[in-house]
Amino acid sequence: MKPIHDIFSKKKAKKAREVKGKKIIIDYREKKSLVASELIRLGLETEFRELKVADYLVNGIAIERKTVSDFLSSMINKRLSRQLEEIKQYENRLLVIEGTDEQELYTEDNKEGMHANSIRGQILSILLKHKIPVLFTKDSEDTAKFIEILARKEEKESSLNVSKKTLNKEERMQFILEGFPGIGPKTAKKLLSHFRSIKNIMNATQEELKNIIGKKAEIFKIVEEQY
Repeated sequence: MKPIHDIFSKKKAKKAREVKGKKIIIDYREKKSLVASELIRLGLETEFRELKVADYLVNGIAIERKTVSDFLSSMINKRLSRQLEEIKQYENRLLVIEGTDEQELYTEDNKEGMHANSIRGQILSILLKHKIPVLFTKDSEDTAKFIEILARKEEKESSLNVSKKTLNKEERMQFILEGFPGIGPKTAKKLLSHFRSIKNIMNATQEELKNIIGKKAEIFKIVEEQY
């Protein structure tokens, strides 16, 4: 008597091999994240390595993942602007804002003290100015499921030949000034256009600074404070 073949078992085994063959490159700093753990639990092939840009690479798509709180704090310290410029080195890129079920994104009571419309404006800038799609996910499990779907699509080669964006002299000067709370790109450029150097800005009097940027000048009092 010929053995009876279980066609359903074959299909299941084939599916498992297909999923396993899709490798997702994950930045090693994501090793302890619940997203990485969920991807492994789903049976996807993963590899941890140092990524200079993005947190995940799957099928040629670079993914920058941020929780709601990290997204808000990175807006304030200007880290987000740098990361957006860097990820644009990839033709296909995606910003994931994770945890909308766990933390309200637009509440005025967020610990970062950001106005809801400032957050909306930043998201519009990401979409329209930087041309980077934004994906909102409920939690880490939801994020992992989106990545799983991307991993199942037709595989593309993921380039690792990207690097941290090198800023020119003017951009470095502007970046330094934007590190002061309340000093955005426009204010930084206005100060540099008038005073010509960071040294001149630091040596300027409060009256001189206020003539250029108004009340925002008060933040520069900190350069005279003791640690």
